[in-house]
Amino acid sequence: MLILLDIFQFMKIVVNTRLLIKNKLDGIGWFTYETLKRITRNQPEHEFYFLFDRKYSEEFIFSNNITPVVLNPPARHPFLWFLWFEISVKRFLKKINADLFLSPDGYLSLKSKVKQIAVIHDINFVHRPKDLPFFNRKYYNYFFPKFAEKALKIATVSEYSKQDISEQFNVSEEKITVVYNGCNKIYISVSDRVRLETKQKIAESKEYFIFIGTLHPRKNIARLFSAFEKFKKETHSDFKLVIVGTKMFMTNDIEKAYSQSEFKKDIIFTGRLKPEELHNVLASAFAMTFVPLFEGFGIPLIEAMNCNVPLIASDTTSLPEVAGDAALFVNPLDIDEIKDAMIKISEDEEFRQSLIEKGKIRKTAFSWDKTAEKLWSIIVIESL
Repeated sequence: MLILLDIFQFMKIVVNTRLLIKNKLDGIGWFTYETLKRITRNQPEHEFYFLFDRKYSEEFIFSNNITPVVLNPPARHPFLWFLWFEISVKRFLKKINADLFLSPDGYLSLKSKVKQIAVIHDINFVHRPKDLPFFNRKYYNYFFPKFAEKALKIATVSEYSKQDISEQFNVSEEKITVVYNGCNKIYISVSDRVRLETKQKIAESKEYFIFIGTLHPRKNIARLFSAFEKFKKETHSDFKLVIVGTKMFMTNDIEKAYSQSEFKKDIIFTGRLKPEELHNVLASAFAMTFVPLFEGFGIPLIEAMNCNVPLIASDTTSLPEVAGDAALFVNPLDIDEIKDAMIKISEDEEFRQSLIEKGKIRKTAFSWDKTAEKLWSIIVIESL
């Protein structure tokens, strides 16, 4: 790889950074943040142009070789996505004579002749279109096959997503490289004192299960509520269920399940938390209950493993690949199976500790340093 790097004296690399939004980073946002922070600092000989669709925060300008650019219009709607990528981005790429366009959220400029690399994290919209607003799902299902065809190379975050993209979009697997997500280094285990203080602050000093993610239908939170209710009825325990994340769209099923629960007083919504707060809340949890219906990777799993928190996870899509043997897997459609897993992990301490120990081993497979290195290797190869 060093030989390849020596070939390049200078490249103009344009990056779609519109999801770098202060205090609002989600899974793709964190991927963008962590990989670009490392790539730009490690490659000072190259020039990077970060494209934002609105006012940006200086915290995202990681090094002196980055030029931030704001392009209009703000791209937060399917029609505006089209204008932004096919007019504004295309013009900018031509204006500066860019060598490469990197898009960490997978959207490309179809009309541009510049080399382009797309990071397509998953294609949940193909399998669960009704989870999305009408125009969003129409846009995704029409344009993403075209983006996959347009891209010189596609990076994705799991072998599951690689196979899924290849099959659904009729793309050769050789065109797709798996680049696993990593984990923020702040996620480590905490002291007993921090754990006690955190539980006192958010859970009335009780043990709690935790879910982290957006409140979205495919996250299966309604069934999680139902399983938790059955768990409470069978065990008569004082456990709480902590839900960390913000509402997205179409959350009626979640609201209905919550309103009908006999134990709503034991379900705690924290909203979005800053990384430092989230670290303490996650590391103080008794176990993570992460049972989505579809997931391209599942960053919360490796965050939990890094905090020595055992996992209850769905046995579907990418999650068995990510968690390996460090989780108690369940059918996410089976409420009783989720409930039984909660009982198992709450009553069998030896089993719970075994999952923690397995997580300590499994977590070593993932780091943002590895992610950034692999993504950069794709950039180098495609720039030859």
